[in-house]
Amino acid sequence: MFFYTRYPSSGTLKTYFSDVKFNRCITSQLIKWFSNFREFFYIQMEKFSRQALSDGVLSVEMLTVTRDSELARVLNQHYNKANDYEIPSKFLEVSQITLREFFSAISRGCDADPSWKKSIYKPQSLQERVGDT
Repeated sequence: MFFYTRYPSSGTLKTYFSDVKFNRCITSQLIKWFSNFREFFYIQMEKFSRQALSDGVLSVEMLTVTRDSELARVLNQHYNKANDYEIPSKFLEVSQITLREFFSAISRGCDADPSWKKSIYKPQSLQERVGDT
């Protein structure tokens, strides 16, 4: 859900958080959190892609996201401050795919178009690349 929905509906939230007693305030707060978490993720993808380009990375195959990579560390520090959970492999896989998508788009000069990120953000596009999570 995190990767596919910027503003999840209350129905979607209730499906994923069945133990929460929802009211208007709680629903609004969860939607805000998801939006902020998703925005942070994509900001980091763009930042690390641009850094890779400036560091001389020439192909997407050179970009990997492992548990020991700086990008994984930054994301884990933001989402898992107490380090209570091990980073799921699927999260690393999706992060690497997304990083490569940003890198590829930026290296082709797509970022000259104001709406260049839309194709990366599109839910069906990401689902096709990683399968159902």
